[in-house]
Amino acid sequence: MKRASNSASNPEPWRIERIPHSPRSKRQSVKRGLPPGSLVHIGAAPEEEPRISLVEYSAGEIREKDGATIQDLQDARRGPSNSWIRVTGLHQVDLIQAVGTCFNIHPLALEDILNTNQRPKVYDYTDSLFIVMRVMSYHEDSNEIGAEQISLVLGANFLISFQETGSDLFKPIRERMDVPNSRIRSSGVDYLAYCLVDIIVDNYFVILEKLAERVELLEDELVTNPTPKMLRSIHRLKKDLILLRRSIWPTREVLNRLMGGKSSLMTESTEIYLRDVFDHTIHAVDTLETFRDIVSGMLDIYLSSVSYKLNEIMKVLTIIATVFIPLTFLVGWYGMNFKYMPELGWKWGYPAVIGVTVSIVSAMIIFFRRRKWI
Repeated sequence: MKRASNSASNPEPWRIERIPHSPRSKRQSVKRGLPPGSLVHIGAAPEEEPRISLVEYSAGEIREKDGATIQDLQDARRGPSNSWIRVTGLHQVDLIQAVGTCFNIHPLALEDILNTNQRPKVYDYTDSLFIVMRVMSYHEDSNEIGAEQISLVLGANFLISFQETGSDLFKPIRERMDVPNSRIRSSGVDYLAYCLVDIIVDNYFVILEKLAERVELLEDELVTNPTPKMLRSIHRLKKDLILLRRSIWPTREVLNRLMGGKSSLMTESTEIYLRDVFDHTIHAVDTLETFRDIVSGMLDIYLSSVSYKLNEIMKVLTIIATVFIPLTFLVGWYGMNFKYMPELGWKWGYPAVIGVTVSIVSAMIIFFRRRKWI
């Protein structure tokens, strides 16, 4: 991880580099040569305007404001209630910087929030915890898996979630918060952070179930009729498993560090629930590895099936060619244009050749069957 530059040589805590937005989703190279903490948005092209949702809650009351301003966030931070700030849309760097200034978010954390190609990880900045997670989505129409980065900043009485798009992944959490005196309302923001992490991990099982259906379908088709189209489907499934593995495996490290008890922002009561999420992650990893083994076996089965079909075709062609070898010799022998060949003038010569031909073919077929070649 890159270290922040010295404040004595750089009076500003971070810089905002204004780079024209490109429709391409990967632009990691634009940060080459920039100082640590430079705020550059790297991700998909914006689909909607960024917005901020503010939820202030306690055991007895809850207040929500969609389209909150920076002044609303400053007032919420000074208030006694816990706050959940949802920032949707990351392409406006000025807005992300303003939120970071309001909550004193480390510039390197802001840099990672704007760079949406991060792997799941967690950093402890003493007064806040910075967590990066990957949310997977499954598109039924195209059978494709999409990935979205979710960044969480956990403070003493606030939790900020940064999302690329306005997906409804956290809708169940919001519905649970409407219940008065519920556990999520009575607990601190660390329990809310656990709830968000838990629903992200649970969503992995939704993707795994979809992949399980594709694996079973491919297995059935592979046994009956392996085709080149099926090979492309196997490679596509393999790529989806690799993409999913890149999200699930680092999540184990994130949960392991959150359970370490080294941060004062994560209470012991919440760590018990994090252990349960950790077990779910292990289960997801085991399921994923099983699918990877099955898909690798599918490639071997496909190649074996293609080789078997080719061998069967070659066997049939070889038998046909072998049967015609003596027949070709026979007709070639009597096809010579010599004048003095006794058989050429024989009255029963033609029927005799036909009989000999049929006898040779029959004898060869009987021989092949006894040898179990056909």
